[in-house]
Amino acid sequence: MQPLKTSAAQMVAKARAKITEIETSDAIALLADPDVVFVDLRDVRERQRSGAIPRSFHCPRGMAEFWVDPDSPYFKDIFAQDKRFIFHCASGWRSALTVATLNDMGFEAAHLKDGFIDWAKQNGPVAPCN
Repeated sequence: MQPLKTSAAQMVAKARAKITEIETSDAIALLADPDVVFVDLRDVRERQRSGAIPRSFHCPRGMAEFWVDPDSPYFKDIFAQDKRFIFHCASGWRSALTVATLNDMGFEAAHLKDGFIDWAKQNGPVAPCN
């Protein structure tokens, strides 16, 4: 295999440099805010295995661009709400890439800097997923 021009870690670093990152403790404090929507990009099996942020909306990473685009046949109404959206994955890499792309599309969003793993480590509430 030939070396890649850009590594995944480099892509994440570039994305993080241009997006809003939310620290875990700040995100936990926002959980009760009705104007904040946590969006979980993790695979359904990850959610089943480790639970989820209570009331978070599950959006598989591969569908994010389509679900936020009102011109897409896959558009989801939740993304038309006048809310603050905070995306997350397990460690913050997938959500950084996703939020950078969504911001480029004109969809305002932030991401949980250190992901769900840090959320659980800092005793953020976790709801079971079946």
